[in-house]
Amino acid sequence: MDKNLKIEGMTCAACAKAVERASKKLQGVNEANVNFATEKLTINFDETKVSIPDIQAAIEKAGYKALVEANIKSLKIEGMTCAACAKNIERVTKKLDGVVESNVNYATEKLNITYEPSKVRVSDIKKAVEKAGYKAIEEEVNVDTDKEMKEKEIKLLWKKFIISVIFSVPLLVITMGHMFGEAIGFQLPQFIDPMMNPRTFAIVQLILVLPVIIAGHRFFTVGFKSLIRRSPNMDSLIAMGTSAAFLYGIFAIVQIFKGNIDYAYDLYFESAAVIITLITLGKYLEAVTKGKTSEAIKKLMGLAPKTAIIIRDGKEVETPIEEVEVGDIILVKPGEKMPVDGEVIEGMTSVDESMLTGESIPVEKNVGDKIIGASINKNGSIKYKATRVGKDTALAQIIKLVEDAQGSKAPIAKMADIISGYFVPVVISIALISAFAWYMSGETGVFSLTIFISVLVIACPCALGLATPTAIMVGTGKGAEYGILIKSGVALETAYKIKTIVFDKTGTITEGKPKVTDIVVTEEITKEYLLQLAASAEKGSEHPLGEAIVKEAEEKEVEFKKLDFFKAIPGHGIEVKIDGKTILLGNRKLIAESNISFENLEETSHKLAEEGKTPMYVAIDGKMAGIIAVADIVKENSKKAIDKLHKMGIEVAMITGDNKRTAEAIGKQVGIDRILAEVLPQDKANQVKILQGEGNKVAMVGDGINDAPALAQADIGIAIGSGTDVAMESADIVLMRSDLMDVPTAIQLSKKTILNIKENLFWAFGYNTLGIPVAMGILYIFGGPLLNPIIAAAAMSFSSVSVLLNALRLKGFRPN
Repeated sequence: MDKNLKIEGMTCAACAKAVERASKKLQGVNEANVNFATEKLTINFDETKVSIPDIQAAIEKAGYKALVEANIKSLKIEGMTCAACAKNIERVTKKLDGVVESNVNYATEKLNITYEPSKVRVSDIKKAVEKAGYKAIEEEVNVDTDKEMKEKEIKLLWKKFIISVIFSVPLLVITMGHMFGEAIGFQLPQFIDPMMNPRTFAIVQLILVLPVIIAGHRFFTVGFKSLIRRSPNMDSLIAMGTSAAFLYGIFAIVQIFKGNIDYAYDLYFESAAVIITLITLGKYLEAVTKGKTSEAIKKLMGLAPKTAIIIRDGKEVETPIEEVEVGDIILVKPGEKMPVDGEVIEGMTSVDESMLTGESIPVEKNVGDKIIGASINKNGSIKYKATRVGKDTALAQIIKLVEDAQGSKAPIAKMADIISGYFVPVVISIALISAFAWYMSGETGVFSLTIFISVLVIACPCALGLATPTAIMVGTGKGAEYGILIKSGVALETAYKIKTIVFDKTGTITEGKPKVTDIVVTEEITKEYLLQLAASAEKGSEHPLGEAIVKEAEEKEVEFKKLDFFKAIPGHGIEVKIDGKTILLGNRKLIAESNISFENLEETSHKLAEEGKTPMYVAIDGKMAGIIAVADIVKENSKKAIDKLHKMGIEVAMITGDNKRTAEAIGKQVGIDRILAEVLPQDKANQVKILQGEGNKVAMVGDGINDAPALAQADIGIAIGSGTDVAMESADIVLMRSDLMDVPTAIQLSKKTILNIKENLFWAFGYNTLGIPVAMGILYIFGGPLLNPIIAAAAMSFSSVSVLLNALRLKGFRPN
């Protein structure tokens, strides 16, 4: 059999050889070839002697990771009513040959499935889901359709609740009227008085309960189907409890008609009706609240404009956003939204990009500048060329990131998932055993039935299933509002454990753009003239330090002089002639080798170097003229962010390829605890590994291609938004604003979300731990009351809603 496996962790051709060697050692492997460029292993093996997991284990032992080539699909699931349904869908889909991973998020009603297309098709997955009693929908639903569907579901639940209330209230009045009549001065009419007309009393109750049963028919159809398939869920508990009450009521009516009128006081129809009414109300509140947890993604989806004005044959044509293609010329007037990503070709304006970056100050845009789709054009008309459309735009990719994060599971959720899977069958067993035990102890059948119904109704695992995903949804959505994109539940859960953060220096702590900081001159020359000569000399240079001098001159509107001669001296600097003068511009070596004395500037030069600045020496006609110091300046919020991390008890390290003196100067300026200087790009990941070896969870913050391996190595990789696509791909968290203050904010958000999940799980577990024994009659043994099934239904509905409301508290998150 031939198979392709994706190999992770290779860094050179020798790694490829090592993977081949490890694979070929296995008995049953005939051929193994690794393509280092595509990172793929093509392997031929005998299925009877060796399996894919064996091959993966051997490769992992060699220090690499082998992944089965698979597709990832997200399917919308209809028909789920509790966490047990989600567990059931995971179970049936995982059984399919070719399914690598299957995760159902009950809160978002989505199945995220990883499968091998060569072994299983999407249609097979859908069939398996349908066979289990649910429906899997493949098509992508846009925000409007999704909203419509949710609103439709909410309206239907409200309608069912109103119908249930209309019939349950009079049923409750009739049932309880004879009990509380005298106390409140209320008396039932004679024709339905149980003492005088027990038969009419019973039939009226039956007539009133039937519409409620019909309104809640879904609990029965889904519940009993799941029970027959031996994968009971919440609906099974409700269906069994209310059916028991209803069937006992029918039995009581038969007995009344036979002349046993005592049964008129034990009809139980009101329990069935009120349980369905309360559960329907709970489901309605759940649907409304669940809609609020995904508001962040809806806001993001709603940002994109619906149409774009395209210039075609010199005319302005209004076109639906879906029809905009790469290369189209788009016209955007003041106040309008940018339809897609692109590049300005005509005009200038300022653009509000706060919806994506969180940065409130508008950004100036001129010809050649990049445009982000969904940002708002503030004051000028521009024309720009579309470069990315549809799913490729920055907004679409952000929505995908947030959706993926909301659909992912945090490790903390696994315990709740396992419990949810076994919970319902255990509850049914407890309900049967409790009822039977009470009956055997001498209690009546009605007493045992009350116990049976109460245990079934109170023990729904909904709260357990909602505890984690809802908090993750709100947490990641809140992060997106602040321009912090958290890619997964795992990242969200790991971030709060971080004890050490490693910052890359250039472009992360510093601006990454060298700038002139000091101009020092001897007595014979002015600062303006020295800058004019140096900038004129460097005008044609591509050296970053030279560019900084040219930029400084341009900003000060200095007039550039014409060069008569130019010569680059590699590793030293340049020699030029301007106005008949010979000018040397470069490092200390250049001046020393030209035998020019710089004693008068020696002290200044040392001081500048200690401050982390690079001195550029300028000599005119063999005499020292001055120094222009250039430095990569520290970002505005770097020190503030590092101070904040220190207050949170986090150690801060800085990694850089710069020399030790420059690194220490920057480190001192911002308050770094540990400086890792003169580190080559390929060794950054190794330095992170060494820090992890100290037993701490380590985060890495970087922005460049050379940071990607370190970002991947760290427990949490944090990429700066202004960085490269490679860095963002390798990271677990992306900061859209390039503001280091967002690093402590991301950790605070992680802490708040995990605390919220723990609170949710505590209440969900605590509720069931207390509720089930009470329903079993523990209090009754010690002279306390027996739990009424109606109270049990109210408590069950409240538990789910309380967990959702607690998750919604995260919406109020504000960074300290």
